[in-house]
Amino acid sequence: MAKISGTMAHAMVDPQTAALNAADWTGVLAEVPLFAGMSTRHVRGVAKLAKILRLPAYSQIVREGEAADAFFLILDGGAVVRPPGKRPVKLGVGDYFGELALLVDAPRSATVEAQGEVLLARIGRRDFLAMLEKEPKVCLVLLRTLAERLRSSESSAKH
Repeated sequence: MAKISGTMAHAMVDPQTAALNAADWTGVLAEVPLFAGMSTRHVRGVAKLAKILRLPAYSQIVREGEAADAFFLILDGGAVVRPPGKRPVKLGVGDYFGELALLVDAPRSATVEAQGEVLLARIGRRDFLAMLEKEPKVCLVLLRTLAERLRSSESSAKH
């Protein structure tokens, strides 16, 4: 039984999927904009940091206002994001949330709940930052990616 940020009391590392090879879903991780510019070797390194979790239906994965300390990638099943004052957003296989939690210590901006049983890859900030210390080239890729996103958002705000 694993507990993440106090919200996943029923989260379990599934013995059948715990052995899930990171290579099986590295391609999905490589499509996440934060990791898109990384070499295959570096994406594999990020994938190896993940803990695979299976959550029962209607579990709260993260709660708005809680400390954000992990990134999540949906490997099977679905979830719903409930941002305050906005319409819920459905997520499915290949969708992700919490990527900025890998870099920034800030509270969660929304609650995310499993719609049915869901299989997740969870990458914690502590492990991710430790990897960055060992792989400075990854830091450069992340800086470029974030700079491009900032430039893109600034130019779209001008239009």
